[in-house]
Amino acid sequence: MEIVWPRVLPVIISIFVIIAVAVLREYSKTFAAIAATMPINVPLALWIAFSAGDVDQTARIAFAQGLLLGIFPTVLFLIVAFLTVRSGWGLVPTIIAGYIAWGAALLVLLGVRHYLSL
Repeated sequence: MEIVWPRVLPVIISIFVIIAVAVLREYSKTFAAIAATMPINVPLALWIAFSAGDVDQTARIAFAQGLLLGIFPTVLFLIVAFLTVRSGWGLVPTIIAGYIAWGAALLVLLGVRHYLSL
């Protein structure tokens, strides 16, 4: 079986980032949080998108635009997670509230994008 490195390597790198976060949290919660939020998925996603040889520039621009739009719901997820943790919520309710905010923001953005035909 032939391994397709352009598809496998991003997954391996993601695993190393998760391990780094787990190790860093023992030494510094701040550095672990920074490692957890560093833009690793964006370059990996771009790598995968660009490695698809049959994708033209228009498709790459649309993909990059989707990445840009997707960051806003993610920031809202983090804001909601911060506020719920600060309010004393547990892990599961915090994650659920974050995903509800993320999903709602994503739906709004997709609706606005469709309405404006961006």
